[in-house]
Parts: sequence; C-alpha cells; structure tokens
Amino acid sequence: MWKQVLRDRHNIGNAKNDDFDVRDQAEALAALTAITDGLKFFLAAIAAISLIVGGVGIMNIMYVAVKERTREIGLRKAVGALPKNILKQFLIEAALLTLLAGLIGVVGGGLVSGLVALVANYLGYSWQFVISLFSIVISVAVASSIGIIFGYWPAKKAASLDPIEALRYE
Repeated sequence: MWKQVLRDRHNIGNAKNDDFDVRDQAEALAALTAITDGLKFFLAAIAAISLIVGGVGIMNIMYVAVKERTREIGLRKAVGALPKNILKQFLIEAALLTLLAGLIGVVGGGLVSGLVALVANYLGYSWQFVISLFSIVISVAVASSIGIIFGYWPAKKAASLDPIEALRYE
C-alpha cells in the first residue's frame, strides 16, 4: 500500500524503477540487534584478552617475588615450613595483589562512568549513573580468581624449592 502511494507521488510506473525503500520497525530492530550482539561479542573478546594479559603480568610479578625471596623461602623450609605453607603464602599474596587492583579498577571505572553520566546530562541527554553491588562483587571476585589461577605456578615453584639450594642462592 505505502509503496504504491510513493510510486504515484514520484510518478513511477514500474516497480523496478523505485527510487525509495520502505522498511518496517521489525527490520530496523533486527539490524540493531545484530549490531549490538556483534558489539557484545567484541567487548567480551577484549575483556578475555585483557584478563589473560593481566594474568600473565601477575605471573611475572610473582616469579620475581619468588626469585627475590628465594633465601627467605629456604630459611622458612629449613626451620620446618611445609610446602603447602609456602604455597598458601604466595597464593594469598597473588590474590591480595589482584584484589587491590580490582578495587582500584572498580573505583576508576565508577569515576569514569560518573563523569560520562555528568557530561551526558550536561549535554541534555537522560543518562542515569548506576553501579550495582552485584557487578562490583563479580568484578572483584574475578580479579582475585585471576590472581589465584595465574599465581599458582610461581607459588608451586616456590613451594618445591630445595631448602639447601635456596639458602645457597645469591
């Protein structure tokens, strides 16, 4: 119906010569949904890569900590510390390091999000600033988990050091 009205107004006799397109809201919604689904996948991929890169950074930091404290580890093992005690020490250290980084990230993200909401509202848009407790808990839990997962290998290496070799280490 709408196409025929437009053909009449544009003086077009043949449908092949249409100089217009007629689309309904369902097509626009389908296109918008496809775009947002693609963006969600892209952002999830970026987040996964960021977590892996951060985990590798934590692993490197923990390896350096093990190397710098090799004599301390040897001394602790020489006076009776069990490998599980050394393992726990380094895993707790990695978890606390990433927990602190996660809290800094939450505060930084909240500040940036608040600034964006402030600027958007100043420009006349209706932008509500909302941070849920659930998202904070999940982000901090994921950060700590990354620390434990990527800190396990260096902690295991520290726990398996021979006390005599560790005490000789320079």
